[in-house]
Amino acid sequence: MEELPVEEIRKLAEKVAVEKLAPHASEIDQNRAFPWENIYALREAGFHRLIIDEKEGGMGYGRIAFASTVKEIAKACASTALIYVSHSIAAKAIEYGGSETTKKTFLSEMIKGRGLGAFAVHEPDSGSNSGAITTRAKKDGSSYIVNGSKFFITSAGEADLYLVLVRTDPEKGPQGMSTLLIERDTPGLSFGRMEDKMGLRSTSSREISFSDCRVPVENLIGKEGEGTQIIGKTVIGWGFFGAAAISIGVAKLATDLAIKHAKERIIAGQPIAAHQAVQFMITDMILETEAAEALLTACATQADSNPDTAIFNGLKTKLFASEKAVNVANLAIQVMGGHGYCRDYIVERLFRDARGLTLHFKTSEWLRQDIAKAVIGM
Repeated sequence: MEELPVEEIRKLAEKVAVEKLAPHASEIDQNRAFPWENIYALREAGFHRLIIDEKEGGMGYGRIAFASTVKEIAKACASTALIYVSHSIAAKAIEYGGSETTKKTFLSEMIKGRGLGAFAVHEPDSGSNSGAITTRAKKDGSSYIVNGSKFFITSAGEADLYLVLVRTDPEKGPQGMSTLLIERDTPGLSFGRMEDKMGLRSTSSREISFSDCRVPVENLIGKEGEGTQIIGKTVIGWGFFGAAAISIGVAKLATDLAIKHAKERIIAGQPIAAHQAVQFMITDMILETEAAEALLTACATQADSNPDTAIFNGLKTKLFASEKAVNVANLAIQVMGGHGYCRDYIVERLFRDARGLTLHFKTSEWLRQDIAKAVIGM
């Protein structure tokens, strides 16, 4: 797989998604079941190594290959795609800022498919504003003592390792935040009930609480005070491209299903695809999906060639793709009428998943603010 071009990687992802992930996507959505079988299938195909640098034992592919893979996974199961993106963020953070000991302890195991990663930034009183977090990590000899909580954490209780944004110096604002790796079985770490979400229901979204959790100083990612940089490089610089790809995967499937239904649904002796109103909706779906995909490709290409642009490009593509996916999924329901509104049809799940992607990682409102500030220079 190391020598495959991006298109071949996409085809492999499509094959795995169609054969292994799609058949039980609706069932795990209804039951809120964590999709371990899907995770194992992705590992078996080698996708857990996709974006890790070759010198660390990975394959060294960039954001274009990552986005192509995630789109295909999302067309089958958006929840699985979100879990995969979250894991990739944690692994990439260890590659970027982990010590050699940390890489040997954690990253090598993740590359071998022996661990699931996740990240934890948001808190009950901070929402999408990471600058407002209050979870504290106080140094105590060779450890940090962590207290606080995070919420709406993907893979919570299921992942083996969590990349956690904490405050190591409350007096320094953003410069006082750091990132720690915290293992699931750390004493004092506990998980709340699984959230009964509208969409993306199989991601085991839970609150995480830290009560005097003792974490080795070796688990610090980067240096103290570099937490926002680590989160920027990984969550925004990689994860936002993954989030955009999930949205596009959802939109592409919604479009395909709407077209198929429009051709097959016969009313008064003719397919509803013959009606101009339906044709207009399908056209809009195609154009919005392709526009989002084109922006993602352009932004990912630029970020791969110039990593300094990754954060700004990630913000743009995540905002645009997530909002277009909601529009497209909504139109798909309209094309399919009452059928699309029923849970027996996939587009109902697609709309619920798409809606959640305008909230996950960072809300559309925060993204608009961040983009404008970056352009204005504030």
